[in-house]
Amino acid sequence: MIPWDFEEALIRDAELIESSRYATHLRRWQQAFGPERVLPTFYDDLRHDPQAYVDMLADFIGMARFRLEPWELRTMHASESMTHPRSYLWTHRGTLVADWLKARRFGRFIAMINGSPVRKLFLGGGKRFSPPSPIIASTVWEFLRDEISDLEHIANRDLSAWKPCSVSTSVDVHYEEATQVVLSDTEQFSAKAPDT
Repeated sequence: MIPWDFEEALIRDAELIESSRYATHLRRWQQAFGPERVLPTFYDDLRHDPQAYVDMLADFIGMARFRLEPWELRTMHASESMTHPRSYLWTHRGTLVADWLKARRFGRFIAMINGSPVRKLFLGGGKRFSPPSPIIASTVWEFLRDEISDLEHIANRDLSAWKPCSVSTSVDVHYEEATQVVLSDTEQFSAKAPDT
């Protein structure tokens, strides 16, 4: 974990925006493997109906469906309830241990820890994450507007929930300034990013 807020992360980590260009990356995967061999999925679907989501994946790869256990249906790491960690060092070390345990099929143990107060020693317990400012939210939306429209077309899916209801005039006044601050590093990254 990195101790940045969202706005600082946008400025300092150009990959954050680059990795959000879903339509661009999906199109490349479909070109490389064929559209019939690439299944676009959405976290919204996983969150809404985990069993249907897993069934869709199983059907796509041709394996037998299986029933998710009740402990596998719990929401984990929901961003709405997350906070900064008390200690970024503890969080980093806890993540390494959790990854090691998951690799050895100790998922139930990890789920038990995540459902207990011990979780707050490693994840959270600090101050709440602040939401992005309207200016930053508008800037990100403007930068990704074409990506979202393309993704709607490619995936044949309505993504209205991803779009802002309206943008206030105060945001429009500062849009140009915010775009220069937030996206200048991102555009440099995009220009240098290798094709994958």
